[in-house]
Amino acid sequence: MAAYFFMIQKQTDKPSLNEAEMTFAGLGIAPKLLDAVLKLGFKTPTSIQYKAIPAAIEGKDIIGIAQTGTGKTLAFGIPLVQQILKSGRGKGLIILPTRELALQINETIQKIGRGFGIKTAVLIGGSPIYHQVRALRDVPNVVIGTPGRIIDHIRQRTLNLHDVNILVLDEADRMFDMGFAPQINKILQVVPKERQTMLFSATMPDGIVKIASNHMKLPVRVEIARSGTTAENIEHELFVVKRDQKVPLLRKLLEDYKGSVLIFLRIKFGAKKICNELRNIGISAAEIHSNRSLAQRKEALEGFKLGKYRVLVATDIASRGIDVKGIELVINFDLPENPEDYVHRIGRTGRAGMAGKAISFVLPDQGGKVKDIEKLTRIFLPILKLPDLSSNLNQQFNTFNNSNYSSNRNRSDRSASPARQSYGGHGGGRRPSGRFGYGKRR
Repeated sequence: MAAYFFMIQKQTDKPSLNEAEMTFAGLGIAPKLLDAVLKLGFKTPTSIQYKAIPAAIEGKDIIGIAQTGTGKTLAFGIPLVQQILKSGRGKGLIILPTRELALQINETIQKIGRGFGIKTAVLIGGSPIYHQVRALRDVPNVVIGTPGRIIDHIRQRTLNLHDVNILVLDEADRMFDMGFAPQINKILQVVPKERQTMLFSATMPDGIVKIASNHMKLPVRVEIARSGTTAENIEHELFVVKRDQKVPLLRKLLEDYKGSVLIFLRIKFGAKKICNELRNIGISAAEIHSNRSLAQRKEALEGFKLGKYRVLVATDIASRGIDVKGIELVINFDLPENPEDYVHRIGRTGRAGMAGKAISFVLPDQGGKVKDIEKLTRIFLPILKLPDLSSNLNQQFNTFNNSNYSSNRNRSDRSASPARQSYGGHGGGRRPSGRFGYGKRR
């Protein structure tokens, strides 16, 4: 692996500018496309856009490393549209992990390319395949899809990738986390070798290094922040709780915070239960998880964006692809399995320079997971004293069965791999000392 990094071109250092001095002018964007970008309200490029766009417009392969919420879509979207317009042939292929992210990126590509006749096709599960076939017959300039559905169309011979000249892998680390590596490799085998490849990610796992070494030509690495970096304007807090304190604490926080709230749980069963109970106590809530249809997930996300729902309850399927401005609070009702997912979950708040807050519920035996998160993010996560929960303990959600939820969670934990059970050296029920020492049984 070490030898590989010598093959990566270093990003040419640009003059150190603050954001107020950065503009899209001078990045190599064609005048008409630049006008379209400015008319859409994009006045100042983010750091990843400012550094990646010029190299991408030159046709170089790109590895872009930047934390979530930093504007990676425009960083590859503008060069992609410009290259297609310039060549007048070929097409772009964007591969990404989730349906929500596919729809979000399609919306952005259409905004900047619609006036130039750029056509797109979105290939995702949960959407009628005949609609997708019709879009492909219309010869789109850009195909956007999840790996599994792209493979389906290749097998059915409704999608031909022989003319792809620009390939984008977005949120690549998440695709590897979700087990998409075999599908991605199959797709890479059928796209032309002579192409431009842009890979964007918030972290740099080994799978990405392998793709870069095997399928990219001297890529330029554009790293805006060290892998695992979180936005500076997010305030982090922890509460150490017992399982039966989670629901009362959640209720207390929803009383204290009046803005929009995104709640993450590990399993879809818990997400559904929590959402139902929030509705039962008069809080407008929607849920997103793998048991929901595409139409239901779109309605939930749109309703959350428009303020119809104050709370969105989700599994990690929503830790990428939710671009909603002004989320006041992200609550980790359950800690994520992987520390990288903490970065992506909390990245839903504090976006576009706004302030945000992230609160995590930590069981007494999860000190190892907290340490791994702190190691990745290089942030000390302060533990707050539990507020008085007596009133909420006495007024549990009407139909929520804590013991039922706990038993399902325990089954999920027991079915995890041994590596996950001993996560960070403190799993499997071991109670660490130090900051979490007061969680020991007495």
